[in-house]
Amino acid sequence: MQLAGILEPLEVKGLEFKNRIVMPPMYTGLATSEGAVTEELLEHYVQRSRALGLIIIEHSFVVREGRLGQRQLGCDNDSSITGLERLSSSIHASGVPVVLQINHAGRSADPNITGSQPVGPSPNGTVRELKVDEIKKIVRRFAEGAERAMRAGFDGAEIHGAHGFLLNQFLSPLTNHRTDQYGGSLENRIRFPLEVVEEVRAKVGGRLLLYRLGSDDLDPQGIHIKQSQKFAVKLEEAGIDIIDVSGGLCGSRPPELQDVQGYFVPQAQKIKEVVEVPVIGVGGIEDPEYADELILEGKVDLVAVGRSLFKDSEWAKKAIQKLRGR
Repeated sequence: MQLAGILEPLEVKGLEFKNRIVMPPMYTGLATSEGAVTEELLEHYVQRSRALGLIIIEHSFVVREGRLGQRQLGCDNDSSITGLERLSSSIHASGVPVVLQINHAGRSADPNITGSQPVGPSPNGTVRELKVDEIKKIVRRFAEGAERAMRAGFDGAEIHGAHGFLLNQFLSPLTNHRTDQYGGSLENRIRFPLEVVEEVRAKVGGRLLLYRLGSDDLDPQGIHIKQSQKFAVKLEEAGIDIIDVSGGLCGSRPPELQDVQGYFVPQAQKIKEVVEVPVIGVGGIEDPEYADELILEGKVDLVAVGRSLFKDSEWAKKAIQKLRGR
């Protein structure tokens, strides 16, 4: 059977993506200082959405204490819903499904912005260790953020578990040194992320639920792909519809990998080997023909193109024209 290419549609839970090109979440710094949608942010996404299969809106903080940027988008209170609804409806007018990524920065949160001490799985310098009751509260805040996204008309939510943010910090043995039920074994280290998935799944209902997986810390002592494969199976069992594979504590753009396209595609391939749900591959992808090959060869199901779309809002349109011309 001939495999689909990047221009072929894909249906997930009754929602059709017209092609396999995904715009991944990238911080724009275009929200207000309170985390609300602005005209600039709206225009940024509308310009880039028209030719895409799926768009994932940049990480939105679920609680003020988990903010990373001064002008980061937020979904931490009901006042955010009106702006988020304008955003989702504007993108839907282009005929493109859209999901909102939700996040807590954990120990990466900026105390100059939050006005509070950063928190994480374990103490580290100025970082305070989260108590169990605080973990439970953050689980609820993720769920509340997802519920607001649903009320704002999004087609789903993506839980951010990569790039060294809070859920990734619990997963990685480099940052999680706990000795309670949330630390130690892999089973314990994935407990908090899976609790978030369970609660968010309940709020998302029949709509899409994605998980951005920090699959590799690029450190011998950190999280590695075999552990991430085990976690991916658990994510699928917990109801995740799409797994978006990226870097762990190494971040989204590790310097040692910048000389190749698709630098996290090998990790995505390994995840695809163990799950049935669609997998997104990412990593400095610029060439439409290379992106097409990734789909044709069955390495991934969807291709995320970030920086190229960030620099050129017409990248997807040009890519489609080039591939059809070929």
